[in-house]
Amino acid sequence: MTTVAAYAAPSAKAPLERTTIERRPVGEFDVLIDIKFAGICHSDIHQAREGWGEAIFPMVPGHEIAGIVSEVGPGVTKFKVGDRVGVGCFVDSCRECENCKAGLEQHCLKGGVGTYNAVGYDGAPTYGGYSQKVVVAEAFTLRIPDGLSLDEAAPLLCAGITTYSPLKHWGAAPGKKVAVVGLGGLGHMGVKIAHALGAEVTVLSQSLRKKDDGLKLGADHYYATSDPKTFEELAGSFDIILSTVSAPLDFGAYLGLLKTGGALVNVGAPEEPITLNLFSLIGGNKTLAGSMIGGIAETQEMLDFCAEHGFGAEIELINADQINEAYERVLASDVRYRFVIDTATI
Repeated sequence: MTTVAAYAAPSAKAPLERTTIERRPVGEFDVLIDIKFAGICHSDIHQAREGWGEAIFPMVPGHEIAGIVSEVGPGVTKFKVGDRVGVGCFVDSCRECENCKAGLEQHCLKGGVGTYNAVGYDGAPTYGGYSQKVVVAEAFTLRIPDGLSLDEAAPLLCAGITTYSPLKHWGAAPGKKVAVVGLGGLGHMGVKIAHALGAEVTVLSQSLRKKDDGLKLGADHYYATSDPKTFEELAGSFDIILSTVSAPLDFGAYLGLLKTGGALVNVGAPEEPITLNLFSLIGGNKTLAGSMIGGIAETQEMLDFCAEHGFGAEIELINADQINEAYERVLASDVRYRFVIDTATI
């Protein structure tokens, strides 16, 4: 066991505080990662405050991890000491079910193991990236290409794959019109990726205050959803709408913006249930879909894609003692566009 410093929530809704945790010994197929940067995802806040249900405490959040390999087990073949690596939202799966064999480990039928707020198959709780080191099986470790800086790469391990996977699945490409709802941590990556895939990109945001940013990130158009005329003007416009917000929307109104056969894909996860008049789906053969991160192979594909196109996340680097303040700023939409913790400050 290795004792490392970390920031943890001791109980639901309690401020995070500095503490120490135990990391397991490096096994035959494990890598030990010196964490350099950890992104702050809105889902960290949902879980630390039990917005999504009962959680495990103390909780060390963080599933956007970038660092350097400092030790490898004797059976490891993919990585060596000194390699630049990342860890995303899960650290294990059964590896045997049809989903795991199809590269959809995030939908493991036995139940995958989250990077934090989960219990591993060994019965031990998992602790995330707000810490100095982590031990992860090589099969769930990603290679960060040289073209990406580690701090800007960290948020790609959640925000990047969460938007890349549905955009690829639903066919974002030249000749397609894509709308991204919300320009936050997820939304700004959705804009960058949809633009790089060649689609015509529109941002749908509550107001126009981030319009200049949206256009710089690759959007072709930017509309305020607080203006009722937006829904009239854009009716029947889009092949794909990617909703990245954590607040419940009027899904009927947004479905009205789709072309016949279009898809509204939700990657935000509101804490409240939604209601929907199914006639808004039936008319026009529309799809209301969901998407959850991506498998290991697709996550590696996304990292390579971002490096090839020369972009990571837009970040604000913070010290560990600013985590609680950063949580409040995320809730107030006061970040452009992802907080990243410099873990050297833990």
